[in-house]
Amino acid sequence: MESGLTVAVFGAYGHTGRFVVAQLRDRGFVPVLSGRDAAKLEKAASESGLEARPASVGDPASLDRALAGAAAVINCAGPFAATAAPVIEAALRAGIPYVDVAAEIEANADTFTDFAERARAAGAVIVPAMAFYGGLGDLLATAAMGDWTAADEAHVAYGLSGWHPTAGTRAAGVVSGERRGGRRVRYANGRLEYRDDKAPTLEWPFPDPMGPRAVIGEFTMADVVTIPSHLSIPDVRTYMTVEAARELSDPDTPAPAPVDEQGRSAQTFLVDVVVRSGGARRRAVARGRDIYAITAPLAVEAVDRILTGQTRTVGVASAGEIFDALGFLHALAPHLTLELRR
Repeated sequence: MESGLTVAVFGAYGHTGRFVVAQLRDRGFVPVLSGRDAAKLEKAASESGLEARPASVGDPASLDRALAGAAAVINCAGPFAATAAPVIEAALRAGIPYVDVAAEIEANADTFTDFAERARAAGAVIVPAMAFYGGLGDLLATAAMGDWTAADEAHVAYGLSGWHPTAGTRAAGVVSGERRGGRRVRYANGRLEYRDDKAPTLEWPFPDPMGPRAVIGEFTMADVVTIPSHLSIPDVRTYMTVEAARELSDPDTPAPAPVDEQGRSAQTFLVDVVVRSGGARRRAVARGRDIYAITAPLAVEAVDRILTGQTRTVGVASAGEIFDALGFLHALAPHLTLELRR
């Protein structure tokens, strides 16, 4: 889309925000940089030549100024437990679509609970978790389902070569841990369950060349909110390779380091999604590089499709519900490879 339309990016100077800004420019949009730290914002603006509009979630008027004249807003600023609702409110006041990249389970659940009726009544579009966690898994599960109207289980296994978390990832994890009182969460029997026991370790049969790997079972990510928000699947389980989970939990693991001209790290990923209905199984597999970098084309493709009318509903909706999942995934071909096994 070579439109020249303005898109506000809240949290534009963060690790993921910078990828989103670059992707918007590549796609012909004009990003407006916004965020809470005025010094970081001005530095990003001076380096990019883009307009900066400081804003705080505690100051609605500043958010209104940041979104003025924008065609859409992408929220990249976590923890989303603090930022999602204020930025959504500003988007509703401005009458523009809202997309975020939240991986926080409870923050995404809150968005569906708190804004579904208002957004639907207003004809507004709000797409949470339009990112590697939540959005990609939902698109893959929806594509794998094909003509099935229901399934018994959905499994999303993350085969990461490693995980060097950003400061934002760590901060969001702290907030999520506090909200859960230290418990872990899973989605079973059609609802979120909070548990005190230890998550199991098991082996997941990733496709070649990765092959079987040890994973943390019920290493629960935002897919447990996005997938069952529109697919009739009572049990949604997510898994993480043991090595990546260990790096995430280690406070000494460094932040991701860029190794190419795009700023991507050397991290690779394989997302293996299996849906089961009775004795039948269907599978969708995506491979790519850098979980933070891939979030940018996911979020920007979403904005492009919203602004060009390539949507299936209004209100609060996950990626698989509001977009043509298979078409969306094919549009990401420059950034990931896709394999469907039905």
